Amino acid sequence: MTAAMRTEKLTKAYGDHRGIVELDLEIETGEVFGYLGPNGAGKTTTIRVLLDLIRPTSGHAYVFDTETTADPVGIHRRVGYLPGEFALYDGLTGGQTIEYFANLRGGVDPAYVGALIERLDLDPSRRFREYSKGNKQKVGLILAFQHQPELLILDEPTSGLDPLMQQEVFKLVQEARSEGRTVFFSSHVISEVERVCDRAAIIRDGRLVRVDRVDALRDIAVHHVELRFIGPVPTNSFTAIPGVSDVTAEGHVLRMTVAGPIAPVVREAAQFELADFVSREPNLEEVFLAEYGRQAADVR
Repeated sequence: MTAAMRTEKLTKAYGDHRGIVELDLEIETGEVFGYLGPNGAGKTTTIRVLLDLIRPTSGHAYVFDTETTADPVGIHRRVGYLPGEFALYDGLTGGQTIEYFANLRGGVDPAYVGALIERLDLDPSRRFREYSKGNKQKVGLILAFQHQPELLILDEPTSGLDPLMQQEVFKLVQEARSEGRTVFFSSHVISEVERVCDRAAIIRDGRLVRVDRVDALRDIAVHHVELRFIGPVPTNSFTAIPGVSDVTAEGHVLRMTVAGPIAPVVREAAQFELADFVSREPNLEEVFLAEYGRQAADVR
């Protein structure tokens, strides 16, 4: 399958400050690719280099097999971009802003734009300066999606949106995938990436930590598990399970940390009279800690 985007040792430095360092990425046409990292990790820098908004210090970036520095205008015609932070014309209404950018691009289907406005529950009659953060985000999303581009580059697309609107954004992304379009989905929320992405990369301090399928990335994180039993349960039944640590008992309650698959703990617990089973899902920070802790151990 042809790569929609790829980078080769892509590096961007800001003087003595780190931006991104020797990134090797390949995003296939038609996939939804997650790009995970905390604020300041290098996500936005990567995107800006891919769009030739800034030039790399070294290395190469390609979109549609065209080097980004060679024909950025041609690339931009085929891309829909939602920046992580953006400012538009305060004096225009949302509808005027959307129409202005549609006319700049040309070939935009008014019926599809109308459907986007309705789905995202945007009041297009209000001026941009009057919008809340969430409504400004809706305008940005419509501008990215309205021309139905081959490639969508979305930087923190659900920022400022309520849960219902977040679900609508996920649906739009899934629809784009079903139509064979490619989505580059940058986020610091792992549950979002799990929801919509096929593969994901984790970036930290400008360097790629790992690139894998989303379900595989989840296995590097820990779960915090609490088991409540009807009667006493020997803790050694669980301490012997690979990946289980920090087992503590308080009455008939066991608490533990589980790294990797949780199924062995479930099977062991099922052998006893279990009253309740609580597992807290790992968040992004725990994924990072699990991965970075492993790397540090490997170095030592």
